[in-house]
Amino acid sequence: MSEIDRIVAQHRNAFDGDAWHGDPLMTLLADVPAKVASAWPIPGAHSIREIVRHLTFWYDGAVRRLEGHVFEADEIEQWPAGDDDGPDEASWRREREDLVQAHRGFLEAVARLDDADLVRPVPGKPYDVYYLLHGLVQHLLYHAGQVAILKKAATG
Repeated sequence: MSEIDRIVAQHRNAFDGDAWHGDPLMTLLADVPAKVASAWPIPGAHSIREIVRHLTFWYDGAVRRLEGHVFEADEIEQWPAGDDDGPDEASWRREREDLVQAHRGFLEAVARLDDADLVRPVPGKPYDVYYLLHGLVQHLLYHAGQVAILKKAATG
């Protein structure tokens, strides 16, 4: 098994596979209704929907970086605003599907790499592709933990 294959497996496990730490992100999100996803049960924290949009944004950003583009984002861009229609189930379902599609696109981009690409510098960054790929799985797991806590805080 190549290192790329191992990295892809880590991303799949954390997202919707057999994660070592517990429930993967998509399992955590599966039973979250729009009302809970849109809630702010912890003052100063993002909502679950905001986290989902943020993860979607960064999967797309990582693909752009893997394609050789310099990609920078300010705080507002990293936390895209959603629609203003409140806790709408159809919108929430679309946001989760957008995340799934962004994750799929990211995995496809990673699968096009070979192990030699791992030491390639990321354009505009002081790190290589290996660091980017591992950082993104850490990012996912960090926010999955937040989702788990927000779910408990919102539902008791």
